[in-house]
Amino acid sequence: MFGIAFHREKASGVSRGLRKLVVRFGRKNDGAAAVEFAIVVVPFFALLFAIIELALVFWAGQVLETAAHDTSRLIMTGQAQTQSFDQTRFKQELCARVLGLFSCNSFKIDVRTYGAFASANLGKPTYKPNGQIDDSGFTYQTGGPGDIVVVRVMYEWPLILRTFGLDLADTPAGKRLLMSAVAFRNEPYQ
Repeated sequence: MFGIAFHREKASGVSRGLRKLVVRFGRKNDGAAAVEFAIVVVPFFALLFAIIELALVFWAGQVLETAAHDTSRLIMTGQAQTQSFDQTRFKQELCARVLGLFSCNSFKIDVRTYGAFASANLGKPTYKPNGQIDDSGFTYQTGGPGDIVVVRVMYEWPLILRTFGLDLADTPAGKRLLMSAVAFRNEPYQ
């Protein structure tokens, strides 16, 4: 009898102690901030980095647009033709306008003349099976005075954050295609 009563008393003492510990733990809030931070930190930083990367992509796209328009003006005004620009020289002029933001060797440039604006190709490029831009059909035709010219400049922007469903990639190589297409009629230069 004595042994059973002792076990009951010991068991009720343990359960009473456990109850006190649970109640005391429930009242304490010393580590609440750390626990809440641990719950929120991963989504917070994922969202923060996604916002930063999205801003960089938009900024780089705007820099590329501005540089392509400015450089295309050299063709439109006849400066590129009178100074005998080739595609390499055009790319150098483009690189001088991109603020060191891009790797100049990675630009893909297609300059062609068209008979009418309606027949101009302003679309995205096709890709090789290895996921890179197929630039085998790209050319550099600046045309003469009064010709319709389309300049397409493409750059595959490398992405940093490709997890958590926040992927901005739109190329088979897992990069973001930044592209500027400028269509214009050459001025009647001499």
